[in-house]
Amino acid sequence: MPIRWYGPADPEDPTYRHFNRIVNLVLHAMVFAAVNSGLWFVQGMRQPWSHLAWFSEAWGALVLIQLISVVARRPKASS
Repeated sequence: MPIRWYGPADPEDPTYRHFNRIVNLVLHAMVFAAVNSGLWFVQGMRQPWSHLAWFSEAWGALVLIQLISVVARRPKASS
């Protein structure tokens, strides 16, 4: 079942902003996985690219930093 936002889109709502950050993180991780796996596949088929490991690690670190940022900025639970 896909994630959906029910209700009006209010950019001032902390829950809506957190939802937006989660969606952006998921999209970033999906693009990372698709591009990275494609590059490694092409490298296996053709001449090796010596800097691919560095590229993958750097991009993976950016995804990890974004994940930490999303978790750290989540809104407080209301009672």
